[in-house]
Amino acid sequence: MSETQTLTESKERGAFSRWISMLWADKLAFFAALFLLIVVLCALFGPLLMETLATKQNLRGRNAMPFDLSRGWAYVLGADALGRPLLARIVVAAQNTIMVAAGAVLGSAVIGCGLGLIAGYSRKRAAQWIMRLGDVIMSFPSLLLAVIVLYMLEPSVGNIVLVLAITRIPVYLRTTRAEVLEIRERMFVQAAKVMGASDRRIVFRHILPVVLPTLVTIATLDFAFVMLAESSLSFLGIGIQAPEITWGLMVSQGRQYLTTAWWLSFWPGLAIILTTLSLNLLSNWLRIALDPAQRWRLEMRGRKNG
Repeated sequence: MSETQTLTESKERGAFSRWISMLWADKLAFFAALFLLIVVLCALFGPLLMETLATKQNLRGRNAMPFDLSRGWAYVLGADALGRPLLARIVVAAQNTIMVAAGAVLGSAVIGCGLGLIAGYSRKRAAQWIMRLGDVIMSFPSLLLAVIVLYMLEPSVGNIVLVLAITRIPVYLRTTRAEVLEIRERMFVQAAKVMGASDRRIVFRHILPVVLPTLVTIATLDFAFVMLAESSLSFLGIGIQAPEITWGLMVSQGRQYLTTAWWLSFWPGLAIILTTLSLNLLSNWLRIALDPAQRWRLEMRGRKNG
């Protein structure tokens, strides 16, 4: 039993080191992954460590200039109109920003992938109804639909996640269906049918693992889109409301001070830009790393760098 565990652990370490080597082969993707790791850590632990500091007002330090450490390290990025340190607020705001984007992407991916598997594998009339549902959702511009719904409902975190998730379902639905329509005709799926495998086993054990890399790449890109959509809604004033904080809301609150205190909108806007750029770089790396036909490029570069 111990030898089996040792062999399993060595295989896991080997696979992990191989993926790290492939990530190091693409330097831009490597530093993008490091930045995203910092953002995730800020989202997880930022409110626990800095929430009090982020909400503490200091009217004597209103719109304090950045890089002035006379008030402490927390004011390195300056302060807002109520004297609250921008660094602490950006760190705390990462939780709501990432939570909304992650919830919307996860919800739309699970629902869209499930419906896409049914629509692509099944030859019944239900598959056509599923596609028509996707067409109805796509007929409305996603951001406009979110604006209309949130104007009628209370702009809370749950409502924003729900609206953004619904608008992104067709992306995963159409992609999954297109992949399944091609995969279900392959030889290994036909062999599984001949051997008596059930439809559920064929879908989840044979088709889904082939579709999953494509969905992961799309989800990475979609994460950036949803985060920008949430920031746009907060900027328009129908997203998350104060006293909650998001990067988009911080940009909106600082726009009236652009001529006198540009840093109020600049730093949270820079956080949005860097996170979106990092997600796009990592998505490009995932597209190659998850494709067996192109993975060898990263593996060869990783061996040379190693």
